[in-house]
Amino acid sequence: MPDAPANASLISLDALADAAECLRTIAHPHRLRMIQMLLADRYTVGELAEACGIPSPAASGHLRLMKDRGFLDLEKEGRTVYYRIVEPQLRSIFGCVKSRFGCSAHAAESNRRDVEQSTENHDDR
Repeated sequence: MPDAPANASLISLDALADAAECLRTIAHPHRLRMIQMLLADRYTVGELAEACGIPSPAASGHLRLMKDRGFLDLEKEGRTVYYRIVEPQLRSIFGCVKSRFGCSAHAAESNRRDVEQSTENHDDR
């Protein structure tokens, strides 16, 4: 059995609990879509809601939660409110999501399922 790492090199359980809470905050498809968009530019609630296919009040709830956790902030220009990313580590976290579940990975998995289904349908003839 390998030696356990020195405790000094381990992240404290309290810090890991905070990390888990932050990850739970972003672990929702609509919030991830909003983060993806906000990493590129600032957007209004209405624009984010439309991109997620949800009502504006639901989008506001997601945005409020992420703002309360310190991931987002808002800017007002006249009567228009824009949301923007203020937590720089979201780019790294989303980079992991994109590399694992991004377009090419998702397309490859979808193609694999299509081929399997086509083969099964062909075998059923």
